[in-house]
Amino acid sequence: MTHTVREKDKLLARVRRIRGQVEAIERALDGEAGCEQVMHLIAGVRGATAGLMAEVVEGAHASRRCREASGCSEHRSGGATA
Repeated sequence: MTHTVREKDKLLARVRRIRGQVEAIERALDGEAGCEQVMHLIAGVRGATAGLMAEVVEGAHASRRCREASGCSEHRSGGATA
């Protein structure tokens, strides 16, 4: 099982928060908010997506290290070679 499946609920919660942030940008633009406010909202989304990417990448690296070490119980029966 991949880490994205194991951490599905956590990752989806992050995505839903990002969706809310993007919707805030849309509302700000619809409401003709100032440039500074819009840029602040965009920067927040950029940080949130970077955090999501970092979490997915870290999980992928951890899964790979575990498979390579053959010491992870969830990967032992999955055909990992010693």
